[in-house]
Amino acid sequence: MEKVLFGSKLEVVFLGTTCSKPGIGQRSRLRFSRQACSHREIGFQMKISYSISRSSSEDIDSTAPEKFLKSDSSIINGSKVAACMWPPPRGNYVLHAYEDEYGGIIIESERLPWNANAFASALRASLSQWKVEGKKGVWLKLPLDRSEFVPIAVKEGFKYHHAEQKYVMLTYWIPEGPCLLPANASHQVGVGGFVMNDKNEVLVVQEKYCASTFAGLWKLPTGFILESEEIFSGAVREVREETGIDTEFVEVIAFRHAHHVAFGKSDLFFICMLRPLSSQIKIDELEIQAAKWMPLSEFVEQPSIQGDNMFKKIIDICVARLGKRYCGLAAHQVISKFDGSSSSLYYNVVEPQDFNCQGT
Repeated sequence: MEKVLFGSKLEVVFLGTTCSKPGIGQRSRLRFSRQACSHREIGFQMKISYSISRSSSEDIDSTAPEKFLKSDSSIINGSKVAACMWPPPRGNYVLHAYEDEYGGIIIESERLPWNANAFASALRASLSQWKVEGKKGVWLKLPLDRSEFVPIAVKEGFKYHHAEQKYVMLTYWIPEGPCLLPANASHQVGVGGFVMNDKNEVLVVQEKYCASTFAGLWKLPTGFILESEEIFSGAVREVREETGIDTEFVEVIAFRHAHHVAFGKSDLFFICMLRPLSSQIKIDELEIQAAKWMPLSEFVEQPSIQGDNMFKKIIDICVARLGKRYCGLAAHQVISKFDGSSSSLYYNVVEPQDFNCQGT
């Protein structure tokens, strides 16, 4: 017989002698040692080894006491020994969670039950308790290996919030009225590198995979910034990954804001002026068809650029910056005033006091 027991006191009766085993923690395995229980009768000593471990078909936990067997029997040393089990009093098993700073609940995903029935019972009990306690939003992060819990949570009223490769996040709003939990990210952020050498040539690439309307177009190296990556760092990284050219950040010279782009999200795109530190091109053959240094005038005169009013305006700003007409946006890093462990970036317009100002 194989069963899983979650947190209860178990009593086993062997031939009229009761042996008690203390309660055990959640998802712990219960195993009687060979000395756990013995019965001496008429000069005969019988030692019992009774192992209880997890079974995929008949898991038992404190949220499903009805699954305890009322009686069972085992063959020990050739003799049939009767064993009786009584479930503990039914009680509410609340999921492991902690409170956030807004009076909400964050369920600890690493301490979720493995059994779907256990999760369903615990989730109902938890929501009932949190409602009584006046909690607000509930955040439930289900890892990929608990994906079978998603329909259970949805049935209890949870809604999708967002998903990543290894998990899905669901939320539940307890109070009456509209949900005040923050929505999923509304924007994606892209960067482009405007790199000019001392020959008045701009670094350009051709994408290996692109829409037919952009086939043959020479464009600036672009890409998306990574999670927790600064805009200027992302621009330097993208240029290096696509072309092999090392650069240093000078300034943000233009950005544009568009809506209803990929997956219906809004899009922020920043053009960063970068100073080249190398000149030998080595393309990323997985993404890039070709890369080269192109004369600026030839780059600007491409029909695709001339026909795109927004991108043409961005290029005009880049060209104007090269003419020292103004000095763009300078990036400044701000260190946390508390412990210096975190930083953020802000941009401000540098006034064109003269035609030789440099990005900081």
